[in-house]
Amino acid sequence: MINTQANLPACDDFYEALIDAHQGLSTAQSHAMNARLVLLLANHIGELPVLLSALQLARGAAPGAAGAAADGPQAITPVAPVHAAGRQA
Repeated sequence: MINTQANLPACDDFYEALIDAHQGLSTAQSHAMNARLVLLLANHIGELPVLLSALQLARGAAPGAAGAAADGPQAITPVAPVHAAGRQA
């Protein structure tokens, strides 16, 4: 089962590092970097059921359901980090 609860210490710092990693990249390069990152993290997780659940959650559907379920785990919605509020994109 996938953990959808906050589990990342210093999540704002990671988000800032992720945004910074995209600086100077074209849209195509940025998409390619995201794809490589997803594959690296998927390899690290290494459990197909967990990865399939994450794919469903990322699309906004509860795992094992055709659509989003009100009583199951919900997708994590990314938000801008607190300290990046004044930052220009």
